[in-house]
Amino acid sequence: MNQPNIMELGKRRNSGPDHNGARNPGVPLDLDLIDTIRINKSAAERRVSTLAGRRTVKKDWQAAWLLKAVTCMDLTTLAGDDTDERVRRLCAKALQPVRADILTALGADRLGITVGAVCVYHGFIKTAVKALKGSSVDVAAVSTGFPAGQAPFETRLKEIELSVADGATEIDIVVSRKHVLNSNWTALYDEVKAFRQACGPAHLKSILATGELGSIGKVGKASMVCMMAGSDFIKTSTGMESVNATLPISLVMMRAIRDYQTQTGHKVGFKPAGGISDAKTALQYLVLLKEELGDEWLSPKLFRFGASRLLGDIERQLEHYVTGRYSAANRHPMG
Repeated sequence: MNQPNIMELGKRRNSGPDHNGARNPGVPLDLDLIDTIRINKSAAERRVSTLAGRRTVKKDWQAAWLLKAVTCMDLTTLAGDDTDERVRRLCAKALQPVRADILTALGADRLGITVGAVCVYHGFIKTAVKALKGSSVDVAAVSTGFPAGQAPFETRLKEIELSVADGATEIDIVVSRKHVLNSNWTALYDEVKAFRQACGPAHLKSILATGELGSIGKVGKASMVCMMAGSDFIKTSTGMESVNATLPISLVMMRAIRDYQTQTGHKVGFKPAGGISDAKTALQYLVLLKEELGDEWLSPKLFRFGASRLLGDIERQLEHYVTGRYSAANRHPMG
């Protein structure tokens, strides 16, 4: 095993998500800038189509990158039949996402690898906070009428406040798709800015639900408006749309993040969610992120996968690296 690669991963991970560092404060809405945003869909598709053949990571490097992916994961349960016990099991998995024998074989057993956060509905925040007490794993709550975002505005604001009061350190909000579909950028800006204020110290992750926005151009514009309004992260999807995270959409959002940093000096995180369920796809996202935004974004402070099934496949691939054999999925339970 290439120990320097694994150890460097551990040093970066152990610094933990920095919720006391500089955040994106937002900037005034610039409608002239929004109007100039144009996206070439074909060019975006061509750009990402080259990833699989042009960029590959193998052997030691692949194991290190897969461990990196684990540390940048929001382990999520958002089912109608969620229970406190299910959330506690998920939190236990979040604290030890990769089996101890696999980590020992990799020489990574002393790195304290955990996922970035556990994401739950409001009613399970206190359960998750208690289960994760004393760890670096954050508690994220979906809010504002997730996943449709059709609740009254005052109700959505109150839900954020209640979630923060219960101990959530990250809030994943859904924007009103109608504002994007109608190109009402002022309304979208005002909405997200109000959500950011309601979050207080908690970090705001704005879910665009990109599969429902009508065009890739509106994804670029909505991304910029949400960042101007003070979003700490922009996120592709709720995971419940018919089309969730894709590499072309992610490229557009990453470029928007890069442009925003160039114009304002503020860094914003990125979270693809929904449909990312295998290690091979996760590696493509990490490669794209490295190429577009640089090494600084390869950290849970600025990048998260919104996924749960993904962890099982990554753990399976790591076991194959160690043993040379593929195991059954039931050897890698989620909790």
